[in-house]
Amino acid sequence: MKNHTKPTQTPQERVVVATLILPGSEASRASDPLAEIEGLVHAAGAVVVGRLTQRLQRPYARTAFGKGKVEEIGALVGETGADLVVVDFDLSPGQVRNLEKDLDLRLVDRTELILDIFASRARTRQAKLQVELAQAEYMRPRLTRMWTHLERTEGAIGARGPGETQLETDRRLINRKISDLKLRLAEIEARSRRQAQSRTEVSTISLVGYTNAGKSSLMKALTGADVFIADQMFATLDTRVRRWDLSDGRAVLLADTVGFVRDLPHHLVASFHATLEETLNADLLLHVCDATDPDLEVHLRAVEEVLSVLGGDQIPALQILNKADLLPPLERELVCRRFPDAVVVSAVKGSGLPELEQAVAAVLDRWSLRLALEVPASAGRLLAELRRHGKIEAEAFEGETWTATIRLLPRNWNPLRIEVERSGGRFSTAPA
Repeated sequence: MKNHTKPTQTPQERVVVATLILPGSEASRASDPLAEIEGLVHAAGAVVVGRLTQRLQRPYARTAFGKGKVEEIGALVGETGADLVVVDFDLSPGQVRNLEKDLDLRLVDRTELILDIFASRARTRQAKLQVELAQAEYMRPRLTRMWTHLERTEGAIGARGPGETQLETDRRLINRKISDLKLRLAEIEARSRRQAQSRTEVSTISLVGYTNAGKSSLMKALTGADVFIADQMFATLDTRVRRWDLSDGRAVLLADTVGFVRDLPHHLVASFHATLEETLNADLLLHVCDATDPDLEVHLRAVEEVLSVLGGDQIPALQILNKADLLPPLERELVCRRFPDAVVVSAVKGSGLPELEQAVAAVLDRWSLRLALEVPASAGRLLAELRRHGKIEAEAFEGETWTATIRLLPRNWNPLRIEVERSGGRFSTAPA
């Protein structure tokens, strides 16, 4: 008889999560200060076995937490058999060193955890380079002589200055690595910018929102695109652009990119600029929110803060309340009252999508020119271009002339106007 052995799986790391609740912080306003960090731990593939918070006016210099709370963390680690402690804020290199010494256990802060998740999710060359840059920027101030330093082929005998210490060598190498990564990403960013400029004939709409709000599900529902969807934070890292055909005949480009969290590490914001620039190039933002989120307003502010840092806070936006079907009727009514201008949808069930399309079409109409056109019916190519870029409100063939009332974005009309004049056609502004 043959023995059928099952392949062994790497056991999940057991994690204790801890945070400080400081006056005026977002954690102090959240219904559960540790909910987000638990979601991040889950996204990293680990399991939370213990949780702990401490309220302080300010962090302690040596370990951030008070001495008694550090002992409490240590006791919780012993009780749960945890392998790792994750702290939901950024620690100085000295604080990490002191806490690891006191707890005799590996410790990860918020930024390091998010960087680890991004590293595991990166699939494209651009995303991998961006994560590598963010990790290098994060590690640079944390270099020590005890570091198991970077694998390197440079900085060997003959390449180092006289009397250079190993720490100085590591710093020189990581600075060189950062410069090289920035140059490579700059090339990718320039290419992405050229591609974006080549798409200016069509309006671009970007999905933004807190991570796991359902942006990818909404993109699939609107465009039919086969996109990866998972119930976890940061399921999407790379920007995806798909064509969205509106029922009135117009087409737009819909872009989906990485979701935001509060206190998104600045290393990531900087290194992912090329990816996030797709958001900045948008004509309209669809700010997707999870209607069931108990900390909806806290997460709304987090997204708005990241957009402000990116310079995207001046782009027009429509607020979308997703997952509304999961709310009881009374709660749904209360959420709708709090956000009366939001479009309420369920990407999974498909409810509210016609209303969302109407809202987007209304925005496009406000930006567009309304024209009365007379074009020779024989100008088939021109008629096709007018139909592709505009919204036909009325049309008729009168003999050899095609007459129409059409809405067009100014940037689409400018090149088409030349073609209309060349064809011998006429146009005028139509009354609203």
